[in-house]
Amino acid sequence: MKIVWKKKGDNEKKRSRAKLISSKQGLPFESAEEAESLNHSHGDTLASDPNSKQLAESFESQGIQLAESGKYSEALAKWETAITLTPGKAKLHEQKAQVLLEIGDTWNALKAATRATELEPAWSEAWITLGRAQLNFGEPAMAIESFDKALVIQPHNEEAQSDRRTASRLIKRQKQLHSSGLSITDSRYRVGDKDESTMPHKPLAPEPYAEQ
Repeated sequence: MKIVWKKKGDNEKKRSRAKLISSKQGLPFESAEEAESLNHSHGDTLASDPNSKQLAESFESQGIQLAESGKYSEALAKWETAITLTPGKAKLHEQKAQVLLEIGDTWNALKAATRATELEPAWSEAWITLGRAQLNFGEPAMAIESFDKALVIQPHNEEAQSDRRTASRLIKRQKQLHSSGLSITDSRYRVGDKDESTMPHKPLAPEPYAEQ
């Protein structure tokens, strides 16, 4: 997956917070209420401070530069500080999820992406990142639901369309492996997989020799 750090304009309309209707039953992610409760006494106070907001933006910008240079651990450290200062900013959680996927920390990527969708349920990029994390976690059916949510918001989003096709192919592959008695974990999606050529497959049998 190629990481693209999308910066929002300062004049972009602020989206209101809404409670996520979870499609991930059985996975112990923090709910919006739980996360808000954890941050209420400290993070919300800092977020209301103009100086803290400017500082958070500085840490976010530094993190973006580090991530673009491939310094993912350093970028995460900057964003963690920014999240402490402005815990309700969905973009920070989504960017954090992207980097966590890149370094292979799928579980924490799931939690970060889930938080982004809780904070901004009308943001298609957050749903796409969540879907990719769910694919990496071996849950293509859940991923399809996330990509569908992104497509409701942006029907012509090519990334969501492409990733949804990948998830559909993975489900078919899992069914094939199940019917053949093989482990479905062999077909788990990885960041960067985009088409069937990158999916696990059995070696092709050699073609019969044709006599001249």
